[in-house]
Amino acid sequence: MQVAKPHILVVDDEPEIRELVRDILEDESYEVSVAENAEVARKVWQTRKPDLILLDIWMPDSDGISVLKEWLKSGSDPSPVIMMSGHGTVETAVEATRLGAYDFLEKPLSLSRLLLTVERALETSRLQQEYLGLKHNDHQYVEPIGKSAAIERIKEQVKKLAQHDTRVLLIGESGCGKETFAHYLHANSLRKDGPFIDVAVGTIAPEYSAVEFFGKEEAGKIHYGLLEQAHAGTLYLGEVGDLDDETQLRLVSALESQSFLRVGGSQQVNVDVRIIASTRRSLEDEINGGRFRRDLYYLLNVVSLKIPPLREHSEDIPDLLAFYVDFFVTKEKLLFRRFTVPAQNFLRNHVWHGNVRELRNLVQRLLILGTGELIEGEEVQTALGYNSTGQATGHPEFYDLPLKEAREMFEKAYLEFHLERNGRSVTKLSNSIGMERTHLYRKLHSLGIRFKERK
Repeated sequence: MQVAKPHILVVDDEPEIRELVRDILEDESYEVSVAENAEVARKVWQTRKPDLILLDIWMPDSDGISVLKEWLKSGSDPSPVIMMSGHGTVETAVEATRLGAYDFLEKPLSLSRLLLTVERALETSRLQQEYLGLKHNDHQYVEPIGKSAAIERIKEQVKKLAQHDTRVLLIGESGCGKETFAHYLHANSLRKDGPFIDVAVGTIAPEYSAVEFFGKEEAGKIHYGLLEQAHAGTLYLGEVGDLDDETQLRLVSALESQSFLRVGGSQQVNVDVRIIASTRRSLEDEINGGRFRRDLYYLLNVVSLKIPPLREHSEDIPDLLAFYVDFFVTKEKLLFRRFTVPAQNFLRNHVWHGNVRELRNLVQRLLILGTGELIEGEEVQTALGYNSTGQATGHPEFYDLPLKEAREMFEKAYLEFHLERNGRSVTKLSNSIGMERTHLYRKLHSLGIRFKERK
């Protein structure tokens, strides 16, 4: 994959200036669109959001200041704007910058000033987007923690995949680190300077899903969807199996053509986006149950990687504990505490149903509620719901999980228990728990309970 070039829109009613500026910028490896007036500029802007706009103040159909106001009030994330004028005054320059323009250039344009201003505007915009991304993803770790053979092997596979632009499906239990590996893949790819847009699919209500993914045009305002926000970068679809039917259908079309229509729009929007998706469920079972499209599965599952649960690389637990202690001490200004060797050994033998997320929550809880520099084994056992003999006391692991995942863990344990009690007969189970058999089959499939394979 080639790194996407910044896209610059040049708006000027003088053909000589448009072509001159286009030639100069294209020589500097920028991608350039041109418009001779405000109307054409609006059409270009609606088709694809530019990374930077060079806007003439005096145009026949509308003055640049009015267009600048219009764009800044559009309700979308504005691109930096550099104003240009051959009849500039101090008052005009002050007005433009007061409204939100990045800078003001006088004609005739100085080649060196033009290029320097463009470079600085793009760099400022990039840093702002990077800052917003860091604020949004405050748990973003570029390097997955661990030196075990399992983690090192996956990191090497990810580094190889990062050099290609193929779509990747990450498979693994809830909380095992799929999102962290998605970040790691992006950070090692040729798209690393582009955006990383992270979306937990299950948090988007189906009625808003189309707008969130594909954007919306209404009354001259544009809402940029997730696909456009991720242009020239990566879109991470966390738990993609939660996508509603309509969005699945629209996403198939968008991935096949790399283009789509915004809701309420009439212009095709072209995007260059790498998709990384993750799932904790078997998508094959979801397909068989009619809940996931087979064609979307094939589009997403070009390469799949299985992320192991924490219990399969428990030798990494001391490193993970140390990392999260430092993280919370730095981020939340909590007092430093250290896990003793017996406490670490106990945690290496814990089941970790919630995986790395459960460990992270445990560390945070111990730093907030505990006292003293040392975290002893007894304090760890109490926090995890064990008694002094090392037996569980009834504090379920799913207490540490988000509600949706906690409900799934409870339902799985509940159904496994009653299925065993009823001799693994789905008919008897249906009568026992009062659930219609068709719905029960779907529920067992979705939770990965293999009732047919057990006698």
